[in-house]
Amino acid sequence: MFKFIFRYFHDIEIAVESIISNKLKSMLTALGIIFGVAAVIAMLAIGKGAKQEIMEQMKMVGVNNILINPIVQDQTSSGEEGEKQTKKFSRGLSMLDVDAIRETLPSVKRISPEISFNSTAMMNGVKYTAKLVGVSNDYFHLYNLPLVSGAFFNSYQEENGIQVCIIGANIRAKFFSKVDPIGQYIKFNGIWLKVIGVLQKTTVSLTGFEEKGVNVYNDNIYIPVQTMLLRYQNRALVNTKLVSEASSNVMIMGGPGGGMGRIIVSSSDANSDVETNYNQLDRIVVQVNETEQINPSTEILSRMLTRRHSNVKDFEITVPELLLKQQQRTKDIFNIVLGAIASISLVVGGIGIMNIMFASVMERIKEIGTRMAIGAKKMDIVVQFLSEAVLISVSGGFIGIFLGVIMAKLIEQIAGIMTIVSFFSVFIAFGVSAAVGVIFGYSPAKRASERDPIESLRYE
Repeated sequence: MFKFIFRYFHDIEIAVESIISNKLKSMLTALGIIFGVAAVIAMLAIGKGAKQEIMEQMKMVGVNNILINPIVQDQTSSGEEGEKQTKKFSRGLSMLDVDAIRETLPSVKRISPEISFNSTAMMNGVKYTAKLVGVSNDYFHLYNLPLVSGAFFNSYQEENGIQVCIIGANIRAKFFSKVDPIGQYIKFNGIWLKVIGVLQKTTVSLTGFEEKGVNVYNDNIYIPVQTMLLRYQNRALVNTKLVSEASSNVMIMGGPGGGMGRIIVSSSDANSDVETNYNQLDRIVVQVNETEQINPSTEILSRMLTRRHSNVKDFEITVPELLLKQQQRTKDIFNIVLGAIASISLVVGGIGIMNIMFASVMERIKEIGTRMAIGAKKMDIVVQFLSEAVLISVSGGFIGIFLGVIMAKLIEQIAGIMTIVSFFSVFIAFGVSAAVGVIFGYSPAKRASERDPIESLRYE
């Protein structure tokens, strides 16, 4: 390489002088390469950022997780009386379902129930709206939620419903910014809870997945599920009471002549006040051992729960990982299309270089003839014009790389889209810009070298 440069150093020097003497023309020629390289780097940065974000989201929603959510419908607005009567006899999602899944399904690795409601946390007169979530210890492993301090629930606390809690990062910042929260007490909805752990802050955005069971972990307070059932809410007890009241709402009226009376069952009053959400649990999270077991496990869970709920389909099963993978495929296709569009700019830039070099050859025919007349070989002419094209292309490539990095950062700041500029994308962009200079510069250079010296000297 160095031998080649030394041998044709004078030819390369002439090419550099030509570029410097025609700065405006050279800059305009390089514009296509500059914007093409910048667009390719920015698009690759967006694509890599989107992939990284999806990977972090997959980690956050848990690997191989299956979510079982209740379908809550307003019974008063339902138009089918038969459906209303049938739903009374489905207990909905309950702890009994959790036990049945754990005992029946061999592919289950971890399982956790979830009960949650929003209210106000308070300490020393400071109030903060937060979500209280009743879970088991498996929940923190299901969603990859590490602790920064403290400990998870122990078996005694889980089994006996002890008033302890694990708080999110925002709760700690609000109430315990100056003190160690471990061992402190926080009041939620009138009940004091002892803080035994603090979760690590999460920065991953999961917009659109809240309805699928993905929570904003930083604002949550976690307690054992038994504590939730004993101290806060247990809809199973309320629903049992309502069903009992509905069953006892029977009147016996005497018939004519003191005979057997009519039996009138009135259930409208009971139904009018029935809470629309009759499920003891707000969610069941199941994790299977292998990804290949997700689909068959989902089918088994659907059949088993339908049977347990008296053939009432009052639940839905979703797999967040599959939703994210589908989203990733959509983004990949989008990024490929954008990358292809950006690459067209490089081709257009290369055509622009070729056109300008052809024009340059026509303008400098006498210079070519003079050089060949005093001893320059065809290869010298090829190197001179090819070097000029490559230098313009490479210079445009360097400027495009710088502009592309700036574009990626601006997109991240303005649009809030994660972008990652990798060495691979810079290398590809630079390599393509150099290749464009060689490919589109060779034809004009070869044509210049093939001109007849005598005809070139006579050219006006």
